[in-house]
Amino acid sequence: MASTDPEHREGEETAAGEDEDTGAQVAPIVKLEEVSITTGEEDEDAILDLKAKLYRFDKDGNQWKERGAGTVKLLKHKETGKVRLVMRQSKTLKICANHLVLPTMSVQEHTGNEKSCVWHAADFADGELKDELFCIRFASIENCKTFMEMFQEVAESQGKKEENKDTSAAAGLLEKLSVEEKKEEEKASEESSTATKEKEPEGEHGKVDPEKKGEEPASST
Repeated sequence: MASTDPEHREGEETAAGEDEDTGAQVAPIVKLEEVSITTGEEDEDAILDLKAKLYRFDKDGNQWKERGAGTVKLLKHKETGKVRLVMRQSKTLKICANHLVLPTMSVQEHTGNEKSCVWHAADFADGELKDELFCIRFASIENCKTFMEMFQEVAESQGKKEENKDTSAAAGLLEKLSVEEKKEEEKASEESSTATKEKEPEGEHGKVDPEKKGEEPASST
């Protein structure tokens, strides 16, 4: 039995209108263009990627202050082979640590906490180099050990790389000096040979026969 309630009939008509597809297309008011985002990590490969929370030591307040929670990475440059540590906050992606891993660096377990470790670094996260003492805390002891082992391995490998670089530079310098010395010897030898030739007596065309020296040419009649 059909309902005679006007409100009920109006509701049915409204529902039917909502389900009806008119096929009309509405053009967007604002056209959004695709924007490429660069992170500065395009030329680097991540050799470590872990979740952690970072702290820095405030010398003035003599206390640890939270720097941010997010992802810490060790990034190796594809061409130079240099490795840097970068950590970004999880939500804002703001950089809270950014420094090279150098041969002089060492990481140590934080006293009384096996999930944390500390190290010194010349950090560039704020746009200028600052000597910082960092402490990083992981969710597990395993992650902390993985970080420490990889950090130390990278530092040692960078040291060997610098030694090889210095050795190659020294070898190149010695080779250059040897080549220059050889050139100097060849030059000296050429000069000596030239001087000897200049001192040699004249040839047959320049010699005067002593027997013929006193002879006078016969006069022609």
